[in-house]
Amino acid sequence: MSSVLAPGDFWIAAGHHLCDLDDEGRLRATPDLWRAFLARPELVPPPEACDAERALHAALMAEPLAAADPTALADPDAAENWQVFLRFRDRVAAHPTLEAAWVALFREGVAGIPPIFLQMLTQLVVRAALNGVSDPVVLRAAECLFRPQRAAITQGATLLADQEIVDSRAEDGDLGPLGRMLTEAGAPPREVELDVIGEDKAHLYWARSDAHDFALDIAEKREGATALGTAIAALLRHVLGLSVTIRHVPVIEDKNWTWHVGLDAEATRIANGLWDGKKIKQAELARILWLGVMEIADDTRIIPRMRGKPVYLALAMDVAQVVRMKPQNLITGLPLS
Repeated sequence: MSSVLAPGDFWIAAGHHLCDLDDEGRLRATPDLWRAFLARPELVPPPEACDAERALHAALMAEPLAAADPTALADPDAAENWQVFLRFRDRVAAHPTLEAAWVALFREGVAGIPPIFLQMLTQLVVRAALNGVSDPVVLRAAECLFRPQRAAITQGATLLADQEIVDSRAEDGDLGPLGRMLTEAGAPPREVELDVIGEDKAHLYWARSDAHDFALDIAEKREGATALGTAIAALLRHVLGLSVTIRHVPVIEDKNWTWHVGLDAEATRIANGLWDGKKIKQAELARILWLGVMEIADDTRIIPRMRGKPVYLALAMDVAQVVRMKPQNLITGLPLS
């Protein structure tokens, strides 16, 4: 069954409408989805491309899953690029669904796969996981799973805004005060010109979901803090069939803290340091923006020593105030049996 565009749809650019769905709502790649990958500027032959590369691209656009040999291309860099794409295509196509491929890729290793391909695949998987979700704040929070964010802490708010959007506005000189605050550490906040999603703005999300131009507040007791946990739980339910509850907490005070997952490289480094008993500087601790407590419903899915115990989650910004969430850390880092 193919998904179709409908009122209330979101992230149209993800390409989910180019996929088929299995009986469990998981995505099956179609030739049209692979044509969307082939239409990326990274793969469209440039004006100086040789005839062999143009022929290769045309043949794959006609039959996206056909065997291809790029070794005859005149440009060795182009040949290598095509080999990278074809290996990625074949690894994904070896699985019945995109979800199964996404899990397998990160468990087996993604070295050599361009980040843009992984981002496209992750967005597709997250889009399927949130199919039917009607809360725009949860959808905006889920954007963090596949798009880097710039962070700013001000007046009790912990704001995340899409890095690409902020950087683009910086180049155009059209930042507004919030944008400047997100790009320059210590810039004084004034009037907020980027919309922060909430009850009064949520209805605008549907028309702007592909613009990624809403900011999200994940401070304690804000909608965004809860929504981030909801989005993560939906992803785990969809890709692993794992039922979890996640609640946001301001601090971890568990003396019997047994297991944690850093949701990005910085949070992983800081949490591991604390776990190892190292003294972490206050400035580094301040980079932790969000903490969550996860409880897994089915004890049989968990390794015996973790049954009945929570898993702690942490999300942090780096020294440049950028948040690069890695949802794949959940796939490889949870204490599953």
